[in-house]
Amino acid sequence: MTDRYSQRQHQDRLHRLDRVAGLLDTRFRVPVIGIRFGWDSIVGLVPGLGDLITVVPGAWMIYEAAKLGVRRRILARMAINTGVDFVVGGVPVLGDAFDLFFKSHRRNMALVRSELNRPDGMKARENYRGRLPGGQRA
Repeated sequence: MTDRYSQRQHQDRLHRLDRVAGLLDTRFRVPVIGIRFGWDSIVGLVPGLGDLITVVPGAWMIYEAAKLGVRRRILARMAINTGVDFVVGGVPVLGDAFDLFFKSHRRNMALVRSELNRPDGMKARENYRGRLPGGQRA
């Protein structure tokens, strides 16, 4: 690992991503039936603006995943999850129900975890030089 990007920073970044995904998708639980929901479902109730607000943390998660060395293919899948959540979530009533079950942020975290747990995932992290895909500086 490079000096700029230690194992501790890597773990801290993953912890922040997990925490945000949990707050947005599974923070609360309906007592009797056990359905979990988060701020994404609550804020999404505001027509138009709600889903626009929750797309921002989704984009941030994709940016952070790129900094972790996640492959472009996985970043694209994360972007699709976030886009589906945004588009379908914008549909009145149906979109609110969809938000309860789709949980795009948790799906994206599962993609990040599986990517980083791949046998060659460590190589991507070791090659990290503070650059995003396309050579841009982080």
